[in-house]
Amino acid sequence: QVQLVESGGGLVQPGGSLRLSCAASGSIYSIDVMGWYRQAPGKEREQVAVVTRGGTTSYADSVKGRFTVSRDNAKNTVYLQMNSLKPEDTAVYYCNADKIVTSWGLLRDYWGQGTQVTVSS
Repeated sequence: QVQLVESGGGLVQPGGSLRLSCAASGSIYSIDVMGWYRQAPGKEREQVAVVTRGGTTSYADSVKGRFTVSRDNAKNTVYLQMNSLKPEDTAVYYCNADKIVTSWGLLRDYWGQGTQVTVSS
């Protein structure tokens, strides 16, 4: 069994910063892609930022230049540094891991439980 556990959400004022972390646990050999998605009230879940095992990153246009995704492969952990936060960044942020190589085979598309980020004065 694989679990993704997120931390770091909370309430922050506009212009502030937060850092999200997501650690994957289980009998994991490697994870190909890890990243972050978010879902605001009344909206569909959208991709925020992803990073491959080799370090290639991709960002939503709305967060480019403000958010930075990174990972520690040895710890199976992905991070999201969020700077210059705006009210429109308010959402539940979900961690995702895809193509997880485990002792019992390849697993696809695992999700964390979500962490609330609220940007408000």
